Amino acid sequence: MNLNQTRQFLRIARAIEYLYDHAAEQPDLAQVAAVVHVSPEHLQREFSAWAGISPKKMLQHISIENAKRILHAQG
Repeated sequence: MNLNQTRQFLRIARAIEYLYDHAAEQPDLAQVAAVVHVSPEHLQREFSAWAGISPKKMLQHISIENAKRILHAQG
Protein backbone atom coordinates (compact mmCIF):
# COMPACT_ATOMS: atom_id res chain seq x y z
CA MET A 1 0.00 0.00 0.00
CA ASN A 2 1.41 3.39 -0.92
CA LEU A 3 1.19 6.51 1.24
CA ASN A 4 -1.96 7.82 -0.45
CA GLN A 5 -3.73 4.48 -0.03
CA THR A 6 -2.69 4.36 3.62
CA ARG A 7 -4.17 7.83 4.17
CA GLN A 8 -7.40 6.81 2.46
CA PHE A 9 -7.61 3.63 4.51
CA LEU A 10 -7.09 5.52 7.77
CA ARG A 11 -9.65 8.16 6.75
CA ILE A 12 -12.30 5.53 6.00
CA ALA A 13 -11.49 3.64 9.21
CA ARG A 14 -11.99 6.90 11.13
CA ALA A 15 -15.29 7.54 9.33
CA ILE A 16 -16.51 4.04 10.20
CA GLU A 17 -15.45 4.49 13.81
CA TYR A 18 -17.34 7.80 13.91
CA LEU A 19 -20.46 6.14 12.49
CA TYR A 20 -20.34 3.45 15.20
CA ASP A 21 -19.69 5.97 17.97
CA HIS A 22 -22.45 8.37 16.86
CA ALA A 23 -25.06 6.04 15.36
CA ALA A 24 -27.69 7.14 17.89
CA GLU A 25 -27.33 10.69 16.57
CA GLN A 26 -27.72 9.57 12.92
CA PRO A 27 -25.02 11.89 11.53
CA ASP A 28 -25.41 12.94 7.93
CA LEU A 29 -22.73 12.70 5.28
CA ALA A 30 -21.59 16.29 5.82
CA GLN A 31 -20.99 15.68 9.53
CA VAL A 32 -18.92 12.58 8.90
CA ALA A 33 -16.99 14.30 6.12
CA ALA A 34 -16.16 17.21 8.42
CA VAL A 35 -14.72 14.81 10.99
CA VAL A 36 -12.35 13.28 8.43
CA HIS A 37 -11.61 16.63 6.73
CA VAL A 38 -12.88 15.98 3.21
CA SER A 39 -15.89 17.13 1.21
CA PRO A 40 -19.08 15.06 1.44
CA GLU A 41 -18.76 14.14 -2.23
CA HIS A 42 -15.19 12.97 -1.79
CA LEU A 43 -16.10 10.92 1.27
CA GLN A 44 -19.03 9.31 -0.57
CA ARG A 45 -16.78 8.16 -3.43
CA GLU A 46 -13.84 7.10 -1.28
CA PHE A 47 -15.97 5.34 1.35
CA SER A 48 -17.90 3.40 -1.30
CA ALA A 49 -14.68 2.38 -3.03
CA TRP A 50 -13.07 1.13 0.18
CA ALA A 51 -16.05 -0.26 2.10
CA GLY A 52 -18.15 -1.45 -0.83
CA ILE A 53 -21.21 0.37 0.52
CA SER A 54 -22.17 3.99 1.10
CA PRO A 55 -21.79 5.69 4.47
CA LYS A 56 -25.59 5.85 4.71
CA LYS A 57 -25.90 2.08 4.16
CA MET A 58 -23.22 1.51 6.81
CA LEU A 59 -25.13 3.68 9.27
CA GLN A 60 -28.35 1.80 8.49
CA HIS A 61 -26.60 -1.50 9.16
CA ILE A 62 -25.18 -0.24 12.45
CA SER A 63 -28.59 1.08 13.52
CA ILE A 64 -30.34 -2.20 12.72
CA GLU A 65 -27.72 -4.20 14.60
CA ASN A 66 -28.05 -1.88 17.61
CA ALA A 67 -31.84 -2.26 17.55
CA LYS A 68 -31.54 -6.05 17.37
CA ARG A 69 -29.16 -6.04 20.32
CA ILE A 70 -31.56 -3.93 22.39
CA LEU A 71 -34.55 -6.13 21.51
CA HIS A 72 -32.59 -9.27 22.31
CA ALA A 73 -31.55 -7.85 25.69
CA GLN A 74 -35.18 -7.03 26.54
CA GLY A 75 -36.51 -10.44 25.54
